[in-house]
Amino acid sequence: MDKLFEKLPLDGVKNIIAVASGKGGVGKSTVAANLAVALARNGFRTALVDADLYGPSIPRMFGIESMRPEMTARGEKELMLPIEKFGVSIMSIGFFVAPNQSLIWRGPMASSAMTQLFEETFWDGIDYMILDFPPGTGDIQLTAVQKLNLTGVIIVTTPQGIALNDVRKAASMFNNPDIKVPILGVIENMSWFTPANHPEERYFIFGSGGGETIAEEYQTKLLGKIPLVSEVGEAAEKGKSIFSQPNKVVVEEFEKIAKSILQMV
Repeated sequence: MDKLFEKLPLDGVKNIIAVASGKGGVGKSTVAANLAVALARNGFRTALVDADLYGPSIPRMFGIESMRPEMTARGEKELMLPIEKFGVSIMSIGFFVAPNQSLIWRGPMASSAMTQLFEETFWDGIDYMILDFPPGTGDIQLTAVQKLNLTGVIIVTTPQGIALNDVRKAASMFNNPDIKVPILGVIENMSWFTPANHPEERYFIFGSGGGETIAEEYQTKLLGKIPLVSEVGEAAEKGKSIFSQPNKVVVEEFEKIAKSILQMV
């Protein structure tokens, strides 16, 4: 087989689910991080790989920016041990690069680095690996679909129409006949805003209906709608999960999304 398209032998991983979007700023990494925590809270061995090499944010979201993976001997190979937090095994290029340091890499170098994150890490009996893609449909995404046996992909969008064209590009990539990665569903983020002192009110500041539109177009399921809640961003800034903040609407939505995925996969 051509080495370019040879799948990586990740024997310690049962399911790999990518989280993708066509553009930045939709909260994709926040969704990926809290989805991984939600799956771990259901008792499954869960991993999270930050594939956004040029803008890794997962270490900060988990409050582990200063940590570095330890090494372990496995046979004749030295492998990295993922960083553990909230029951999730985490790997990111952010562990090896200073937060203010830019990666000036061409596509092949980035693809090679991402491949190393997978094949040079010790994955021990992982039930669900969440793969946080960068925005777009570039080299990282292509390398992943060529090298990994992806179980499926979750598309993240925001409600407004201007975001949907970019999301369609991401969805159509996975529907491409040469790729054929199942779209497990759509998550609409920032669906509405509810003031803390008026919990019964909803303000659709980014419009509405975007998640339903994409799910219908690609004949898949709308997995959930996540409201715009200041506590979610504050938790991420402090390295905490959404399960440590008081807004139960967000918690319940992620729990519902996790259960939907567990039923499908």
